[in-house]
Amino acid sequence: MNDRQDTASVHERWARFRFAIIGPLLAAPPENGQLQAALQELAMRTWKHPITGADINFGVSTIERWLYAARSALNDPLGVLRRKVRSDLGVQRSVSDAVEKAIREQYVQFKSWSVQLHHLNLAALAEEDRALGEIPSYSTLRRFFRAQGLRRRRAVRANKRTEGIERAEERLDKREVVSWEAEHNNAVWHWDGHAGSRQVLTPHGEYETPILIGILDDRSRLGCHLQWYYGAERAEIVADALSQAIMKRGLPASGYHDNGSAMIAEEVQEGLMRLGVVDARTLPHSAYMNGKIEVLWSSVEGQLMAMLENVKILTLEALNEATQAWCEYMYNRSEHTETRQKPIERFMAGPFAPRPVPDSEALRLAFTRSDRRTQRFSDGTVVINRRRFEVPNCYRHMQRVVVRYASWDLSYVHLVDERTSQVLCPLYPQDKVANARGVRRPLEPIARAVRTSLRSDRAVPPLMRRLLNQQADTGLPPPYRPRNTGLGEAAKELDPAGKIFLKDDDTQAQPDRSDQ
Repeated sequence: MNDRQDTASVHERWARFRFAIIGPLLAAPPENGQLQAALQELAMRTWKHPITGADINFGVSTIERWLYAARSALNDPLGVLRRKVRSDLGVQRSVSDAVEKAIREQYVQFKSWSVQLHHLNLAALAEEDRALGEIPSYSTLRRFFRAQGLRRRRAVRANKRTEGIERAEERLDKREVVSWEAEHNNAVWHWDGHAGSRQVLTPHGEYETPILIGILDDRSRLGCHLQWYYGAERAEIVADALSQAIMKRGLPASGYHDNGSAMIAEEVQEGLMRLGVVDARTLPHSAYMNGKIEVLWSSVEGQLMAMLENVKILTLEALNEATQAWCEYMYNRSEHTETRQKPIERFMAGPFAPRPVPDSEALRLAFTRSDRRTQRFSDGTVVINRRRFEVPNCYRHMQRVVVRYASWDLSYVHLVDERTSQVLCPLYPQDKVANARGVRRPLEPIARAVRTSLRSDRAVPPLMRRLLNQQADTGLPPPYRPRNTGLGEAAKELDPAGKIFLKDDDTQAQPDRSDQ
């Protein structure tokens, strides 16, 4: 029996078996008066049962009936040679209407139960309510559950059930789940966080489980950027990973992610809005909607982490180096089982929806939050995260000002125009020690300040300005990712455990590699 017959259904096997017996009579019909002799010859032979493989014989009348049926339907002889379908197919007589109603009501209340538990409770219910009559057997109830699509669901404790969980379950029951794919590359990106299965050794001599932030292009399945970070999933690392993915692959049109607190943080949400990226979140408690990025995690654990299982001491720097090599030279260059193309080739072949890519400074400014602050006229300061920042005296007339900052980086705070969102100038923390020296600046005219950078600052020599402009014109990401390691006491307050920022006395001995 060949492989093709092994995969065929029972009805298809019988049709092919019967056609193999009478096929010679159809291909070379016997002469007049010789049909009965040919039928008797076939009846005397021993055949192999198409299902069990046991020896079997057939009578003359049976083979004759097959022959005349095939002759009457020459366009589809296999169709008439199939085994007949039972007239009561799909009907379970032992499951009465009352029993079916009781089963469905019980399933709605307890979807996490096994079929066996449903059967035991149904038997107990039948003892209380004699109107149900005789209940079906366990095997019949299993077939009923399978035929009606009543699958077992993951249990959710009563104290953890929320309106969001109930809406997600209701939608899953009433709406179909289908696969989809974007029409253009960079049309939709998926991103999510994944807790690693290995611990890494931190610069503080402790072991910590890192988290992987991954960004995946929907159409090409290209791994846009994968990077491990210390600590839990937070807005800082999501913004950092997105910035690097954008500098590598371009700006996406929309982003797909779950509703984690880091994903919906104000800095991330406002950054996506400023970059023109549509925020397409999954429904609450519906992780299957972001299934493409979930499949990536299985590849990370099954390939990347499996190849590192014999590495005894693993650092975050080494793990990120291995991850970049695996992503770029293995995952992105291996044929995808669904698209039948290599992700990098499918991505480069297009089609694209081209959008200009902002530079690193613009991305850093984009992933910030906007807040209104009241200026204290006595000294021209505003409070941001319990720290006072000085407002340039040319804006001393403004009672309410709008500032943009990231909660994890208070060295990058800006004053913006509330009407146009244009950046007016940077703001710096108040230095009370310097102010105690008695030096006071003259008041500037009330005017709009101009935001400058090193590339436009005339105090920088022409050669350095040319080099900076040359670096910016390449469009390539900078060769390093600056981190805040010199905030002193402010850093300790932001992160008392010292896992995000290094302490002041550690900045000279060990560089911060928490983003590599």
